[in-house]
Amino acid sequence: MAAPTPGFVPYDDRDGWIWLDGKMVPWRDAKIHVLTHSLHYGSCVFEGERAYEGKVFRSTDHSKRLHKSAELVGYKCPVPVAELDKIKLEVMDKNGLSDCYIRAFSWRGSEMMGVSAQQASIRTCVAVWFWGNYFADKTKGIRVTMSDWRRPAPDTIPSAAKAAGLYMICTMSKHKAEAEGFSDALMLDYRGYVAELTGANVFLIRDGAIHTPTPDCFLNGLTRQTVIELARARGFEVIERHITPDELSTFSECFITGSAAEVTPVAEMAGHHYTPGNITGALADDYSQLVRGKISLEQIRANAKV
Repeated sequence: MAAPTPGFVPYDDRDGWIWLDGKMVPWRDAKIHVLTHSLHYGSCVFEGERAYEGKVFRSTDHSKRLHKSAELVGYKCPVPVAELDKIKLEVMDKNGLSDCYIRAFSWRGSEMMGVSAQQASIRTCVAVWFWGNYFADKTKGIRVTMSDWRRPAPDTIPSAAKAAGLYMICTMSKHKAEAEGFSDALMLDYRGYVAELTGANVFLIRDGAIHTPTPDCFLNGLTRQTVIELARARGFEVIERHITPDELSTFSECFITGSAAEVTPVAEMAGHHYTPGNITGALADDYSQLVRGKISLEQIRANAKV
């Protein structure tokens, strides 16, 4: 096991409070049994969200997606969407945080073991903590290598679900990338088209137009959707299509999006180099202002017409 980063605090040994199955419990007491079904079979579903200045960005959309993910893997999240939205704010308040990362998740409990878990309880939790930039080298652009693993076909996995088991190849890919000195890895899909990074969607810019892979076998991220809206509000052309790896050398800018990553420029990907430019910078700034309520899509559209 690699040595822990200096100053690193394990997630199971922190101060604070976590909402677990209807109760606010001390952080260190939020525990589950080792024979929890989802720990063994990967059917936990989760959301990664960020709050800015006391408001959770797209909270209801995240809560709805958590419910949808649960349905896709065969169970029902027991906490209604509106209640989940309320709980997030309560946990933030209990922990004294206004700018933070939020993890809401549901999973099958420990009543049954084996592939079948028809009688297992469905449990739900909401945890929050401060999390700064997802990438240490965010401002200058991250370096990305190519993953050995591909996003599977949508008839082999529930590709629209944000489910724990689907991230196994992501962790493997990111670990290898970090061991080689990169920040992340680009994954192709089962057909060989550009798909996504291990936890973020990808955008590429050429001649003022923004190209992004069609999310037909991977998660259509909420941050991705937001950035597309921002780009179109500014009047940029956004093209959603299949992108082949041999096209990567033809783009001038590249950036990635995600709730944790926000809008992060890419300096190198799969051996190709990019220069973070005006479009990436404008969208990163717009996103930063939008999530903090400093500007609206309508204002961006109006400014673009001036």
